[in-house]
Amino acid sequence: MKLVIVESPTKAKTIGAFLGKEYKVESSYGHVRDLPKSKLGIDVEDNFLPSYIVPVKAKKLVTALKKEAAKAETVILATDEDREGEAIAWHLSEALKLEDLQVQSTPTGKPPKLKNVERIVFHEITKHAIEEALTHPRKIDLNMVDAQQARRVLDRLVGYKLSPFLWKKVAAGLSAGRVQSVTLRLIVDRENEIRAFKPEEYWTIMGRFEDANNAEKNFEANLVKIGGKALDKFAIKTSADAEKISETLRALPWSITSVKDTESKKSPHPPFTTSTLQQEGAKRLHYSSKKTMLLAQRLYEEGLITYMRTDSVNLSTESTTAAKSWLSANLGERYASEAPRSFKVKSKLAQEAHEAIRPTDPTRTPDQTTGREEAERKVYALIWKRFMASQMPQAIVATRTIEAEGTNGKDIYTFRATGQRIVFDGFLKYWEQKLEEKELPDVHEGDAAKLTEVKPSQHFTEPPPRYSEATLVKTLEENGIGRPSTYAPTISVIQTRNYVIKDAGRFKPTDIGELVSKVLTEHFPAIVDIGFTAQMEDELDDIARGIVSWQSVMQEFYEPFAKLLAEKYAEVSKEEVVPEKTNEICDKCGKPMVVKMSRFGKFLGCSGFPECKNLKKLSVEAGGKPGPKPIGMKCPKCTEGEIVERHVTRGRARGKLFWGCARYPKCDYASWEDPRGESAPKPEKVEEKDTEE
Repeated sequence: MKLVIVESPTKAKTIGAFLGKEYKVESSYGHVRDLPKSKLGIDVEDNFLPSYIVPVKAKKLVTALKKEAAKAETVILATDEDREGEAIAWHLSEALKLEDLQVQSTPTGKPPKLKNVERIVFHEITKHAIEEALTHPRKIDLNMVDAQQARRVLDRLVGYKLSPFLWKKVAAGLSAGRVQSVTLRLIVDRENEIRAFKPEEYWTIMGRFEDANNAEKNFEANLVKIGGKALDKFAIKTSADAEKISETLRALPWSITSVKDTESKKSPHPPFTTSTLQQEGAKRLHYSSKKTMLLAQRLYEEGLITYMRTDSVNLSTESTTAAKSWLSANLGERYASEAPRSFKVKSKLAQEAHEAIRPTDPTRTPDQTTGREEAERKVYALIWKRFMASQMPQAIVATRTIEAEGTNGKDIYTFRATGQRIVFDGFLKYWEQKLEEKELPDVHEGDAAKLTEVKPSQHFTEPPPRYSEATLVKTLEENGIGRPSTYAPTISVIQTRNYVIKDAGRFKPTDIGELVSKVLTEHFPAIVDIGFTAQMEDELDDIARGIVSWQSVMQEFYEPFAKLLAEKYAEVSKEEVVPEKTNEICDKCGKPMVVKMSRFGKFLGCSGFPECKNLKKLSVEAGGKPGPKPIGMKCPKCTEGEIVERHVTRGRARGKLFWGCARYPKCDYASWEDPRGESAPKPEKVEEKDTEE
């Protein structure tokens, strides 16, 4: 019997269906070893030696897997092909003592031999891919294991060393993390930009024209030039300027001076990578990165899509051939590219041996997944359409540009109108883009024109928008902060810890989030520096390539970090960090009340603490939390009460946002997901990848 071990029960079930009776497929349910939660678990004096343990919840499973491994002729470690999967395979090997297992000596008296232990990887869970992987086993890649181990140790050092500093100097229960703290800083910095922003006024002028001989030939155009000089955004600054120009325009004779017709081609986007899937999942489906990845993981483990943690846009020849065949048969030859389209990834760090995210079977259309949960079907449809669109011809767009000019003998005033229409939709049939069609009339150069309306419009510059899920992921990727597999858990953790909330679908820092970011930026600038974080990711990649040792990278980071941390413990006082005082007097002991901070926000506490432990809620005007907030929606359960936003007031989830019926306890409707959006997916018992301390 050959024992195959994977990390997910769903994956085990799918692979088990492909293999014969000679194989037994078991799941490890993620990592079977980890650093202890109760202590640092890293010997910084002994070359950063980690002390791994088998968690209590995994001990029974490890014992069972040991028994199965002892009976097996061959143990095959078939965990995912990334660093995390490689580390899980290594931990399994260590926990099960696979290298120590020996096959019993034969009756002929031959000496025992080491048990055959193999490592296989594959990009998709299909019968062909699994069988192919079994014919090409390899050893565990210890360089990849070291890279994952370095990330784990690094995040543990930052989390377990820096978080206690925040507890002592700011508030209990806070946490810091190498990637989460930089992500938080991005959101806080954007909020500060918004506050500091000062709007500037500017004006534009629209004109409505019609052919002098045919009123049905009319169009709208914008004033773009005066005296042959192009108008910049702030060329018309005031209402008086706009009205003065408008009066001049109304008195001028006009003619069509230019009509240009051009055709342009629009190319499809590459198939999805982890990052772009999360971005489009947020933009098109309004799903969080975490939700999109959980759904994609289910689709992968059940054999519907290829591996969903990838930064490559490569596609196999088999997949592009299958796509062309399906497109030709179902849409016609015109909708199938003559040759397979390939793409180049922008990131120099992309693992080109991998494939992009695509359907394992391009002929399985979204309509053929009707038996699945709706959210899964939507993610599958997104992946299928993006892949199919990538193999379809360019769209052809016809553009017409019309210019009308008028002159008073001194200056020439120029209006311009641009319209477009789709000549051939091509890939747009499956991948819709914002392409507003606007038809312009058939006019000719030299035709006389009438200006029938002049409409000046006032505008103000707007501050940069808060980050949405999609724009935050894009910014993290562009700056090399973390890796695609870390985005979802990072964004999730800063919400769970109440550092940021979502307001109208965009991230807004809370009071405690801003304070934590301020403290870290002032006292530990390197930890929250974008350049430093990106450099650290580069070094982790160098470890994976075998260029540097992971211990040397840890040493280079830890020595200055530990020195600075010791200095800050001595320099920084809690009073300097949270110095707010009030005029309110404690009604229990008569001492002044002061504003204090917890991970859930501000509150009033007696300055006589710990002798007096009187606490009070802070008013909304003074920065306290508002009460339940209606969202303008009736309860879907009782249909009478209003749905309101609430926060959990006790337990481990304290401070977390949820939605419930205002008639509680008469109606017990409650949801972790905004009921105006999609319901949350059921969690799988699979360890989330690359989480921070």
